[in-house]
Amino acid sequence: MVLTVSKRAPWWRAVAAVTAGALPCLAFPAPAWWWFAYVALVPWILLLRSAPSGRRAALEGWLGGAGFVFAVHHWLLPSLHVFLFALAALLGLLWIPWALLVRELLGGAPAGGRAGAALVLVPAGWLLSELARSWQGLGGPWGLLGASQWQVAPAPRLASVGGVWLVGLLVVAVNCALVLLITAPGARAAALAGVTGCAVLTGAVWLWVPRPEVSGVLRVAVVQPGPVADGPDSAERRFALGEQLTGTLAGQRPDLVVWGESSVGEDLTARPDLAGRLAALSARVGAPLLVNVDARAADRPGIRKSAVLVGPGGPTGDRYDKMRLVPFGEYVPARGLLGWATSVGKAADENRVPGDAPVLMDLPGRADVRLGPLVCFESAFPDMSRRLVREGAALLIDQSATSSFQDGWAPAQHASLSALRAAETGRPEVHAALTGISEVHGPSGERIGSALSTSARTARVYEVPLARGTTLYVRFGDWPVGAALTALAAYGALRGARSVRRGRPLGAPAGDPGEAPLGDSLRTAAPEPSAPPARTVRGSAARRGR
Repeated sequence: MVLTVSKRAPWWRAVAAVTAGALPCLAFPAPAWWWFAYVALVPWILLLRSAPSGRRAALEGWLGGAGFVFAVHHWLLPSLHVFLFALAALLGLLWIPWALLVRELLGGAPAGGRAGAALVLVPAGWLLSELARSWQGLGGPWGLLGASQWQVAPAPRLASVGGVWLVGLLVVAVNCALVLLITAPGARAAALAGVTGCAVLTGAVWLWVPRPEVSGVLRVAVVQPGPVADGPDSAERRFALGEQLTGTLAGQRPDLVVWGESSVGEDLTARPDLAGRLAALSARVGAPLLVNVDARAADRPGIRKSAVLVGPGGPTGDRYDKMRLVPFGEYVPARGLLGWATSVGKAADENRVPGDAPVLMDLPGRADVRLGPLVCFESAFPDMSRRLVREGAALLIDQSATSSFQDGWAPAQHASLSALRAAETGRPEVHAALTGISEVHGPSGERIGSALSTSARTARVYEVPLARGTTLYVRFGDWPVGAALTALAAYGALRGARSVRRGRPLGAPAGDPGEAPLGDSLRTAAPEPSAPPARTVRGSAARRGR
């Protein structure tokens, strides 16, 4: 038996892992350094590839993942307090498989087949982490790396082909190629080929994928009342502000007026006086109002957040209840176990009731336009907007409220999501925020008009271009996810088969002597840890014997 004695990895590696994992947050709004995304993962990858063991790589993957989650969601700290640290630690575990892939495929001196495999599998591993945390119960797909590229014209075009997932894969592939250029002279040809491939794919999409065909214009007014001080009458004061601002639209001939999330604080069935005021306002402006009711329903149990269309005759009957609720903000998962979160933060005292199905609304006076409403957090989910468009939505509308995070990065991050959803589906999207930032994006993801900042209190009419046709993403869905999972499954199967043939237990690290990772020829050496060689008790005794 050989007893191995190795030096413990220095403490600074743990600090470096957290810091390196947090760096990509700078690519997202509010800083919005989109270009930084293409180098942001390099320090983290360099750290992981030099990990002295698989266990250490797993630890540094977890710490970096926790740092990333905390940095991208740091604006939640005033609401969740200490629970945000627990949430970051939990979600950070999802980056462990990616960290092990990085060490296995980029460790040592990768060349040839292993470098090529890394350019495919390392981005696929990152996407696997993002896909897992995109589940609503884990917080949803907020802060996907590809979403940082919303303002770069080629990125929305890529999103129209493969969604935000395809953009993210290319961003990680560029980071991976840079690491190969820095650390592996023998892999530079593969790295340059990878970067060239990303550029060629982007160029081909830019040149040959058809743009949405504009089929008309819709005049949409966004009403943003701005912050209202908390108090027993805050809902009524907010309603009155929205009513006053909407009144200024008279004579401007909008086709639709959109209010933000929680713009109405009472159920319209229980408050016919409010319904009457909205109907009169609709008649005065000459357009239906899409408001958002955040209240306990008179005819059903529980509190719901609902998009309600109101015309001159009152509510039209079109109503959409928010389906995907914000964890802790609108419900507490496993409240019996995690209910203590309400005592340390601003978690929901009572769970909201989710809706059952998406709803399409016919726009009065425009037979060619059907509205696809979403509420706040739901604009982060690509599948929801895709489903609405497949069912016939001509205009996507997201009613949101980020007033609890008015001075943080949340309003800008949230507003940017509408650009990607519009580009993915080839349909314009209106992001109407109660307190800003409100934005409108056209069917190619381009911004229409100017945004309404968090300091604005106004109503503004936008000329929104409508479009016909179907994007490849709407037609084929999340095919990059399927491709990435297929590549990872094939790698795992071949890795397992080779381990069985060699008589090695499944899960043994690829860096062990005698085993070359997937994609290497027999002449390519397996990756070796960068730590100093381990000393053994038996080896030391032998030397003393000499």
